Amino acid sequence: MATRSGGTGDQKTGLLYGIGAYGIWGLFPLYWPLLEPAGAVEILAHRMAWSLVAVALALVVVRRWAWIPALLRQPRKLGLIALAASVITLNWGVYIWAVNAGHVVESSLGYFINPLVTIAMGVVLLKERLRPAQWAAVGIAFAAVVVLAVGYGRPPWISLVLAFSFATYGLVKKKVNLGGLESLGAETAMLFLPAVGYLVWLGFTGKAAFGTAGVGHMALLASTGLVTAVPLVCFGAAAIRVPLSTLGLLQYLAPVFQFLVGVLYFREAMPPERWAGFALVWLALTLLTWDALRTARRTRAEALRLAAVAASKAPETVAAETTAPGAVAAETAVPGPVAAEAGPASPAEKPRP
Repeated sequence: MATRSGGTGDQKTGLLYGIGAYGIWGLFPLYWPLLEPAGAVEILAHRMAWSLVAVALALVVVRRWAWIPALLRQPRKLGLIALAASVITLNWGVYIWAVNAGHVVESSLGYFINPLVTIAMGVVLLKERLRPAQWAAVGIAFAAVVVLAVGYGRPPWISLVLAFSFATYGLVKKKVNLGGLESLGAETAMLFLPAVGYLVWLGFTGKAAFGTAGVGHMALLASTGLVTAVPLVCFGAAAIRVPLSTLGLLQYLAPVFQFLVGVLYFREAMPPERWAGFALVWLALTLLTWDALRTARRTRAEALRLAAVAASKAPETVAAETTAPGAVAAETAVPGPVAAEAGPASPAEKPRP
């Protein structure tokens, strides 16, 4: 199992991997229009099919196949993977359609509010308890959705579908407890036959764009698998090298890039009420991030304090056992407690989140 490295160079490498992963995800709105005249559903089917090919090749390279027999013997986990595959299909499909239909800004909003939706689902489904700052952030996000609904003249359903589907996907994946590549491999394996069947049907009915717009367009459609797998690999490399708090901050790069692409490149309209709604979302995320960083600092400080206390007690314990009658016999019989107390003395040995 991979472990986190505390080296500065390793963390810098992890940071670059993280920026690469979220940067690619953030620039997806520039990629999907290149696949037209293929429709959103055809693009989605190609992404499902070619993703399995890309992930299978990646698994061959890293030689990670041992999980497959164990997975096939667990019907409940297979059911959860099927649910995850269904939810991510909805997420991918709506996102591709929204980008190619000119709703890049509204799509970015979905990924901005995703952390807040995840927290709300934790309260409702897992009965988690929130800190006051988290409650405030969720309340501000709800107000932002109301403001945006007024501005759009309708609920921002694209944002809400993307946020809730991705939050549900994350919740299911947490229960599946598979690595990123393994999980995507299992999900796309379940989606492969329906995707290929749909593509074959399009070909027989003469409605397929694949093969009708030149070799370059065919290569772009085939690259959907690579484009899906590469950022996931980068994310996995970042996750084992940088603290989770850093990874949590990096996640905002993707919607920021999407928002900037929508406003600056595609010139999507941003009336005042939409700016107001986004401002409230950003305020909620700022509050949430501040609370998370403060909690992480307090947790680290408490861990260091406990380690220092344990370290200060260790010499006293050794001295007491050495001077006590029968110490040699006691040490021979019970060798563990001193080592156990002295173990966490070094902060560097403390597991990082």
